[in-house]
Amino acid sequence: MPTPTTPQPDRYTVEIKPRAADAAGHPDHGSTLRTAVVEATGGTGASGYPRYEGDGVAADIDPRTRAVEAITLDGAELPYGWVAEVSPPEA
Repeated sequence: MPTPTTPQPDRYTVEIKPRAADAAGHPDHGSTLRTAVVEATGGTGASGYPRYEGDGVAADIDPRTRAVEAITLDGAELPYGWVAEVSPPEA
């Protein structure tokens, strides 16, 4: 769970990818299928992390690790095996 002192960004870009690993089992998520810019709602999701929404995506994101802890895409769960990642911060 986030700590009260963890800064919470106003927005993230979330990338939806088609797999958790390649055929050999290496952590290769494949090409990005869809991106969504999500903005802080000010609320907390069911996972206990801050809630972000936008572009058909609702996600709970841990601001400390930038991990997507829970997500829906167009109101539904991601298909089996798909993953969601926060894009790296721009330099």
